[in-house]
Amino acid sequence: MMFIIEFFRVRGTDEAHAILDRVEHDATDLEDVKVRALSLFETLDMPQKPDAVRILDHTGEEVFVWGPERPSA
Repeated sequence: MMFIIEFFRVRGTDEAHAILDRVEHDATDLEDVKVRALSLFETLDMPQKPDAVRILDHTGEEVFVWGPERPSA
């Protein structure tokens, strides 16, 4: 199944999200994508450091959100 991993910044005043990068990842299950997303969170070269990462499934539905200051979904 294809997943989209999004890395984003969160504006403190209104919680608006600014996407820094998107990565497609083909995996058999969500756990595999979570491992990949968290690895990329620390290593992917982006113009700014992201505040959080989210994973969307093939339908565009959010299935996971994580950030150092946010609880796991």
